[in-house]
Amino acid sequence: MMTIMENIARVLEYDSEQPMIFSSGMFLWLFLGFTFIYMLLQRKLMARLVFVTLFSYFFYYKSSGIYFMLLAVVTASDWLIGRQMGKIIERNPDDKRKTGWLVALSVIIDLSLLAYFKYTNFFLGSLSQIIDNNFQPLDIFLPVGISFFTFQSLSYTIDIYRREICPLDSLLDYAFFVSFFPQLVAGPIVKARDFVPQIRKPLQVTRRMFGMGVYLIIIGLFKKAVISDYISINFVERVFDHPEMFSGLEVLLGIYGYALQIYCDFSGYSDMAIGIALLLGFRFPMNFNAPYRAVSVTDFWRRWHISLSTWLKQYLYISLGGNRKGKLKTYLNLTITMLLGGLWHGASWNFIFWGALHGLALSIHKFFSQEILHHDKSYTGRGWRRVAAVILTFHFVCFCWIFFRSSDLETSITIVTQIVSNFHPELFLQVVSGYPWVFGLMLFGFVSHFLPDRWQSRIIARLSMTNVMVGATLITAVIYIVIQVKSSDIQPFIYFQF
Repeated sequence: MMTIMENIARVLEYDSEQPMIFSSGMFLWLFLGFTFIYMLLQRKLMARLVFVTLFSYFFYYKSSGIYFMLLAVVTASDWLIGRQMGKIIERNPDDKRKTGWLVALSVIIDLSLLAYFKYTNFFLGSLSQIIDNNFQPLDIFLPVGISFFTFQSLSYTIDIYRREICPLDSLLDYAFFVSFFPQLVAGPIVKARDFVPQIRKPLQVTRRMFGMGVYLIIIGLFKKAVISDYISINFVERVFDHPEMFSGLEVLLGIYGYALQIYCDFSGYSDMAIGIALLLGFRFPMNFNAPYRAVSVTDFWRRWHISLSTWLKQYLYISLGGNRKGKLKTYLNLTITMLLGGLWHGASWNFIFWGALHGLALSIHKFFSQEILHHDKSYTGRGWRRVAAVILTFHFVCFCWIFFRSSDLETSITIVTQIVSNFHPELFLQVVSGYPWVFGLMLFGFVSHFLPDRWQSRIIARLSMTNVMVGATLITAVIYIVIQVKSSDIQPFIYFQF
C-alpha cells in the first residue's frame, strides 16, 4: 500500500524534467478523470468553479512548481485593485485621475514580476558589457506562461480604468478567469469582457461546440506531436545548432522547416486549448488563421497569434497615440509596439531585432499602401499579384524567423552567409532523399495550410453529427499515432518559454 501511495505522490509532484503539457500522457489521463468529475458537477455551479480553479492551479504547479504562487499574487492584487477602482468610479464616474494611480500600481506590480523573472539577466548582462564587467547570470527560474497570465490580468484593470467593464465582486470568478487551465500557459490571451460573462451561464455544449472541440483537439495533437516535434528533432534543430556544417540549400530548407514547426507547435497548442474549452462549455477567440496565406506583413499579424497582436494594438499602440497624432508618429508607434512585442517574446537582442524588422515592415507597408498606392484597409490583390504577395510575405517572415530561432546574432549571420555564399542547389534531391519523412511531413503541412476553409467546415459538420463515443475513439486513435511517432522525451511547446 505504501508503495502505491508513494508512486501516486511522485506522479502528482512537480517534475522539472517533465512538465505537464497537453500532448503528454499524464495530462491526457488526468483530463479524463477531470472531465468525469466536471460532468458530475454540471448543475452545481459553485462546486464546479472551485473544482476547475483548483485543477487549474494544480495544472500550473505541474508546469512550474512552487511558482504557481505568482499566479495567486497577480490574481489577488489585480482583483483588489479592480475593486478599489470600482468604488472610486461609483463616486466619480467621469474622473479618471483618481483611478490613474491604481491602474499604474497594477502595471507596476505585474510588469515588475515579469521583468524580474524574465529580463533581469538580460539587462544586467547588457549593462555589464557596456561597463566591461564579467557578469555571471543569476539563477532565476522562468515560470511557464508568465507573460500570458500577466498580460491577461493587466488588461482587466486597464479595461476598468477605461470604463469598458465593471469590476468583479467575486474573487473566485476572477481566479477562475485568470487561471483557466486550457489557455493559462500559452494563450490565447482572453479578455475579461469576453470570458467572464460565460462563467456563470448554465453549462451547455452544443453539437457544433462538440464537433469543433473534437476536431481542434485532434488537429492540434497532430500538428504538435507529429509534424512539429518530428521535423524539429530530425532536421531543424541540427541545422540551427550548427549551420556552418550544412550547405546553404539545407539551411534554407531548415528555415522553411522552422516556419512550419513554430506554426504547428503554437497553433497546435491554441487548437487544443480552444478545443478543450469548447468541450467544457466555453468559447475562446480564434488565435491563428492560416498566417502563411497572408498577402502582406500587416495581414500576417491579423492572422498570427491574433490574441497577442490584438492586445498590443489595444493596450500599447493605442496608448502610445495610435494613428491619432500624425503619420510620422503613427509609424514610430508601430515600430515601438513591435520592438516591445519582440522583447515580450524573449530577453535577447535577437528578439528585439526580430520585432524591429516587423515594425519597420509594418510601417513601410502602411506608407506604400495608403500614401503611394492609396489602397483602403480591406484591399487585397487578385490573380498573380496575390500569389506574388503571398510568396514575398512568406519569405520575409521566414527571414525574420532566422533571428527569432537563432541562439544569438552571430548564428543568424552565419545562416544568412551560408545561404548567400554556399547554396549548392544541385544537392536538392540528395537532401530530400536523405530525410524522406521530414520533407514528406513538411509538404503535407504546407499543402494542408493552403486548403480551402470549407474543407475544415465540412469535417466539423460531420463530427457535429457524431456522439461522444465516436469523438473519444477518434481522439484515442490520434493519441495512438502520436505515441508511435513521437520521441521518447516530451518536447515542450515553444511558447512555454515566453
